[in-house]
Amino acid sequence: MLKIENIFKTFNPGTVTEKKALCGVDLTLNEGDFVTVIGGNGAGKSTTLNAVAGVFPVDSGRILIDGTDVTDMPEYKRAAFIGRVFQDPMTGTAATMQIEENMALALRRGKKRGFRWFITKEEREQFREALKILDLGLEERMNAKVGLLSGGQRQALTLLMATLQKPKLLLLDEHTAALDPKTAAKVLETTDRIVAQNRLTTMMVTHNMRDAIAHGNRLIMMDGGKIVLDISGEDKKKLTVEDLLHRFEKVSTSGEVSDKLLLS
Repeated sequence: MLKIENIFKTFNPGTVTEKKALCGVDLTLNEGDFVTVIGGNGAGKSTTLNAVAGVFPVDSGRILIDGTDVTDMPEYKRAAFIGRVFQDPMTGTAATMQIEENMALALRRGKKRGFRWFITKEEREQFREALKILDLGLEERMNAKVGLLSGGQRQALTLLMATLQKPKLLLLDEHTAALDPKTAAKVLETTDRIVAQNRLTTMMVTHNMRDAIAHGNRLIMMDGGKIVLDISGEDKKKLTVEDLLHRFEKVSTSGEVSDKLLLS
């Protein structure tokens, strides 16, 4: 479903602020894979997600989604393939619009829109049933403005909107980092349920080693713009935080794990 072939990306080349962000990243995700991506600050995790999403062009290499070469495709065209949830709960929804209006926009993603814009009775029922999955009571508040929701409610809604039209690929960029632990756990539980029900191919960037181990069927760790660990199957099921730290120390170029990674 996703094939990343030897991609390189350098920001501000030839300047004093030059940063080699990606250094030959190769990664293949099969349909239904749920991959957690972990690494220290500047390891290349979010840069890889942004490269796949088309936020910036890569210097070299190829990116294919479901067999389609999207390497030179602009970000707005890739939106037809990709669902995305960001770290900031305020991103991905329109605060001044109602819940049902936000969901209608998500449902129409990639489709042509005319001057007449309305929500049908059938769509309202679809939204109501979809919101029940979140178990937050939002199906009874579809006329509420999204800006009135809590951060956790808004992030859960964003996740639902990103998957309302089943995407080829779901990208989660530290989507629970801005939430308190209890709310983050609830959103992750919802994530697991939505991903499993729709058999979504998913990449989830996280700084939390326990979350990286507990969720998904595969874990990759990045360091210095490269993938240095790729763990799946029984190896991942048996993995502990201590094991992960030990493996990272053996393969890391710096041998150091960032404070953010350790504290989380």
